[in-house]
Amino acid sequence: MTDLAIGVSGPSGPLSGANGPAALIPEPSGAEGPGGAGAQAADPEIVTAKILVVDDDPRNLLAVAEILRAPNLEIVTADSGEAALRRVLTDEFAVILLDVQMPRIDGYELAAMIRGRSHSSRVPIIFLTAYNKDDLHVFRGYTAGAVDYVFKPIEPLVLKSKVDVFVDLYRKTEEIRRQGEAERRLLLENLHVRGEKLKAEQALRLAHERQEAILSSLPVVVTSRGVEAPFPALFVSDNVERLTGFPAERFTGDPDFGVSRIHPEDVEGVTRELGAAITNGSYGCEYRWLCADGQYRYFLDQGVLSPEVEGRAREIFGTMFDITERRMLEQQLVHASKLEAVGRLTGGVAHDFNNMLSVVIGNLDLLRNTLDGDDKASRRVRLAIEGAQRCADLTNRLLAFSRRQPVQASIVRLQDLMPGFLELMRRTLGERIDVRLTMDEDVRPIEVDCAQFEAALLNLAVNARDAMPNGGTLTIAVGNRTIEEPHAAGSEPSGGPTGDCVLVSVTDTGVGMPLSVRERVFEPFFTTKESGKGTGLGLSMVYGFVQQSRGFVEIDSAPGEGTSIRIVFPAAECPSDDGLGRNEPEAAMPVLGQGETILVVEDDPEVRQVAVATLETLGFSVREAETGDEAAAMLERGDRVRLLLSDVRMPGVLNGLDLARRVRREWPSIDVVLTSGYADVEDALDEFHFLHKPYRASDLAEKLRILLKA
Repeated sequence: MTDLAIGVSGPSGPLSGANGPAALIPEPSGAEGPGGAGAQAADPEIVTAKILVVDDDPRNLLAVAEILRAPNLEIVTADSGEAALRRVLTDEFAVILLDVQMPRIDGYELAAMIRGRSHSSRVPIIFLTAYNKDDLHVFRGYTAGAVDYVFKPIEPLVLKSKVDVFVDLYRKTEEIRRQGEAERRLLLENLHVRGEKLKAEQALRLAHERQEAILSSLPVVVTSRGVEAPFPALFVSDNVERLTGFPAERFTGDPDFGVSRIHPEDVEGVTRELGAAITNGSYGCEYRWLCADGQYRYFLDQGVLSPEVEGRAREIFGTMFDITERRMLEQQLVHASKLEAVGRLTGGVAHDFNNMLSVVIGNLDLLRNTLDGDDKASRRVRLAIEGAQRCADLTNRLLAFSRRQPVQASIVRLQDLMPGFLELMRRTLGERIDVRLTMDEDVRPIEVDCAQFEAALLNLAVNARDAMPNGGTLTIAVGNRTIEEPHAAGSEPSGGPTGDCVLVSVTDTGVGMPLSVRERVFEPFFTTKESGKGTGLGLSMVYGFVQQSRGFVEIDSAPGEGTSIRIVFPAAECPSDDGLGRNEPEAAMPVLGQGETILVVEDDPEVRQVAVATLETLGFSVREAETGDEAAAMLERGDRVRLLLSDVRMPGVLNGLDLARRVRREWPSIDVVLTSGYADVEDALDEFHFLHKPYRASDLAEKLRILLKA
């Protein structure tokens, strides 16, 4: 990158510009030259960590070095990929910061090379970039081996916080490695002490006391086992009680105790590893062990076979390290990857499904306009359209549940929404749960994202089902409320809506919650479910949705008395409240156009045919193009076009969004309306007029009416 794009915090925010950080940051003292940056006074007790910063712009290198400068931290800089590779060959780094855009070897290629070497394959890589913020390039960066992205202009606090995480992880890893080395030295010393039988008893006792002090301070348990099954414990350090809940005497007093509490699925592998230690000279395994609290925890157990000494039985010396938190994080990562895969699949299905629904609904709309006077046929067409729209609503729910639906707050009448949604909820919860709905007749409308509202209710319902393993009753109550005072929860500041509000409560007859669980139930990642059966994010997402909707949530629960969760939303102000959300008979499509030319760009021929027919019925002259490239060529030839109606996702060099931006830049007199059956188009929603597929002919007519009037 030749353009300076690193920000330095100033009184008004990030600082960047023509002068660059070189003009804003004083010249560093004690610099090491072009290959590195000096560090402040170091603490000899803290592990010194090296950070490699790679950027072809020396100003950026200087700025990053100044941002990260700290004691016990060595900043090494490189102005090219080649220079970076040379440093990686000779030094060990806690983290590597790579600029994406560099001559000869760019950041992606350099990251792949670094990942290809066993010595540097595990070094965290953070990409620094001023461009390529779209998902494709971010995904490419993660594929190349990056663990994070920092976009320029850089906030120093953000960069330093991200780097500090990996530096801290590097230092802790080094500390554990050094402790392991100290432990091995300790084991050798212990063997040496055992071999020195002729030394005085006092010296032996002092060495033993010193050993116990060191062992008790280590985060690992030191063990000594026999070499034959069941590999009885001969020695276990006292800190085993802190990890397992059992004192060391339980292990050494019962030869079968240690193996008997290993998870049944892991016993065979552990026995095989320990048995092979007599021939291999060492062992290493991971297993689940049943602790005193009734919970299984994961342990990393590894060690070596003692040297053969005449007149003394051989032993297996090892260490046990609690890795439960690491395994839980790994499982959460796997679960998150599965959710991401489901989300991607849902997006692709939604795109194709909504295209098909566009053909169905569009043709039904056209057919409806040809049935004047035939009430029976018109009724059948109307029922078909309503069925197709319910299919579209189902697709939108899938997108919302997979978090690929953008937030779209709208005025919602719960009288119209809840009955249909209740059927989906009953099918989801199963026959053992009796779902009941009570609702005031005149419930006020609320302004929420409809898909997120349904997702929140379904989340609460699923949690309630899990709390009723033998079946029960789930009651959803909706009614008007008047809130006099702002809501205050515990020590939180007062807030939330006042005045006219709408209360939605979800009550179950389940097992309930103790106070310790109720106080933490909305915390992210907090869950009482077994490992792998819950992420702990469901209720926290409900809480976030309610907060974004300017409401608040309360919970009442006690063991054996069920749970009631109450959500309060502010009532929406709707001047035309009468008839809001009700199905009214639709009039025939009006003739809006006066022969204006509209260019329709759509790669699906059936969807394109419906759009063309609808526009011609509305009184417009229509031109067609299958791809964005073909449409751009038509405009370059000078074809006169009043409006562009284009799909977003299309093959070719130009997709719909690229085409729309080019039209705005080169032919600003042409209005643009974009459509898509897949909701991952936030940029289009912000920049251009947009219609979600499948759209009704009336929706298209209203959008064109607004544009033509403007």
